[in-house]
Amino acid sequence: MSDLRLAIGIANRAHAGQLDKNGEPYILHPLRVMLAMETEEDRIVGVLHDTIEDTYVTPELLWRVGFSQRIIDAVLSVTRTRGESYEEFILRAKANEIGRRVKLADIADNLSPDRASGLNAERELRYRRAWLVLAEGRKP
Repeated sequence: MSDLRLAIGIANRAHAGQLDKNGEPYILHPLRVMLAMETEEDRIVGVLHDTIEDTYVTPELLWRVGFSQRIIDAVLSVTRTRGESYEEFILRAKANEIGRRVKLADIADNLSPDRASGLNAERELRYRRAWLVLAEGRKP
């Protein structure tokens, strides 16, 4: 089994039963992020990007099933830790090249018209500011 297929399976099981703010199956969000990426590594991190933060998945589990430390580090770079400010989190994601690309795709998906209707103005502004930090000035 390819690493990408394994990642999709893990994300699908981990997010089973979760719904987003619009009542849609949550797995659709990581799948859209994955599809926005160009390389296999980026796609793997894209589909796994919310698993450690929002599910039972751990870095140890990802290691045990065979993912490289590079992949795990990138997933961790887009995993907000308890007590971490959003600004610190974005700077940490920016420091990992895969994480930076994945977080940009994550924010772009969160700001898409289909999903943005579930955002309040404060969260939308926070995403737009994060985009500018990650993209170094490019607009979403």
